[in-house]
Amino acid sequence: MPSAAYDAGMPPSGIAPEGRRGGSSSTGLASARADRTIRALSWWWASAPLLLFAPAIAQAMGLPDVRREVGWAFALMALFTAVLAPAAGLVVARVGDRPEARGRFLIMAVLSGVPILFFLFFGVLFPECPDGYHC
Repeated sequence: MPSAAYDAGMPPSGIAPEGRRGGSSSTGLASARADRTIRALSWWWASAPLLLFAPAIAQAMGLPDVRREVGWAFALMALFTAVLAPAAGLVVARVGDRPEARGRFLIMAVLSGVPILFFLFFGVLFPECPDGYHC
């Protein structure tokens, strides 16, 4: 006696042919694209400390000119990486409906924000108080 799946046009194995699957292949492509983008943004964010310390590493390897001449460029790239990667990741995770990636990018944003705020407070705002005054 044939099964109900066989009567509905499905083979006895229960696996539907390509044309009868519920989703279309474009959603699978968009899902894979979102996953690759999330992975790339995660790696991009993880490269920020390496960018920040690259001039110091170059100086330790005997290349002091790198730190003197282009150290500011590496620091600027590290700052942009630390800020833009989590922001772009949150957008991609929101559009791609990835709640676990949204949480990961929120953690990245907090971890990036703490040192930036620390630098702004102690490096920019705190030293502006003249000697002898309590701000």
